[in-house]
Amino acid sequence: MASARSLGVSRAVLRKKFHAGMTFRNYRDKEVIFSQGDPADSIFYIESGTVKLTVVSTRKKAIIAILPRGSFFGEGCLAGQSLRISTARSIGQSNIIRLQKESTVRTLKRDSQFAAVFVEYMLSRVVRIEEDLIDQFFNFSERRLARVLLLFGEITKESKSDSPLRVSQSTLAEMVGTTRPRVSKFMNEFKKKGLVSYNGGLQIYSAQVVEFLQNRPMSVKKKAEK
Repeated sequence: MASARSLGVSRAVLRKKFHAGMTFRNYRDKEVIFSQGDPADSIFYIESGTVKLTVVSTRKKAIIAILPRGSFFGEGCLAGQSLRISTARSIGQSNIIRLQKESTVRTLKRDSQFAAVFVEYMLSRVVRIEEDLIDQFFNFSERRLARVLLLFGEITKESKSDSPLRVSQSTLAEMVGTTRPRVSKFMNEFKKKGLVSYNGGLQIYSAQVVEFLQNRPMSVKKKAEK
């Protein structure tokens, strides 16, 4: 599930770089930031909180990314995307900064240092999405679920929240691309292995999840360099 190293850029830094081309807003839990099919005329930055990206077709709905604080999203407009291809929705309360497309393009052209950091961030997103696709096509759903849990563990750590994580098994199933009963089966097994626990919410033990993933490597192997 796509995520990436966050940038951690402050509002003051963005205001200095984007001036009038920047606005910010607080979103409630489950509030829509933009919808699939809306005009793509801006890029967004998560100052605090978490954002979920989903895509809906005539046959199914899929969660394509969970983005933590410090993430950009909606960047497709910079590459000529005229309409949004996904829906962005806040998970919990989120402070979101909106950057006008034209202002972002000007800043990237004149500020080579910021452009380099932005490109590095986007490349890390591409790598994560590539790994997600490989997982989806070639790896067992148990391993995909473990990677999703690891992502939620990273988001919880990043947010420094004292509240336990609350995420339904239906949501996990949607993210993994499997059924809720299978997620329930895997989660019971993960609990027995000490990867997760329940105490008013979901507790994820990231070190144990990493060890689990290391013992179940991806099906696609890199060829050794000659």
